[in-house]
Amino acid sequence: MAERICVAQIGAAHGTRGELKLWSFTADPMAVTEYGPLETEDGTARFEIEAARAAKTHLVVRFSGVQDRTAAERLVNVRLFVPRERLPAPADDEYYHADLIGLPVFMSDGRKFGIVVAIHDFGAGDILELRPEGEDTTVMLPFTTETVPEVDVAQGRIVINPPEGALGE
Repeated sequence: MAERICVAQIGAAHGTRGELKLWSFTADPMAVTEYGPLETEDGTARFEIEAARAAKTHLVVRFSGVQDRTAAERLVNVRLFVPRERLPAPADDEYYHADLIGLPVFMSDGRKFGIVVAIHDFGAGDILELRPEGEDTTVMLPFTTETVPEVDVAQGRIVINPPEGALGE
């Protein structure tokens, strides 16, 4: 299991006073404000949220010490993490994406298929990006109970039952 979880990514500067767009990856977007200082992926910088407000598809935040647009622009696209112990345990049918990436994937008949390389949400629900064993290309499948009937993080495996033709066969 991942020791740190990516909870947000900084977007563009917003205005002239150091505010930034923030894309929250938490179920409740404002929950990102409750987890304490956010850290860069390499852990070299920490950010405390002074203020946050909801916008249409993101949050607008002000970080302590970021006073102007120039300082804000230096942070664009930075991914922000928190230690796992600060986050609530996921419910039985919920998963942290970080725990799924890299898991082996098996077909419902037991054959090994490949691994999970990413999870995406393009607005209509989560999509698993899988790399078939021995291939350089990837395939995407909807992350639904029908297509993914079993996720066992403790045992380190995912079982898929893709719709006919979804894998190009």
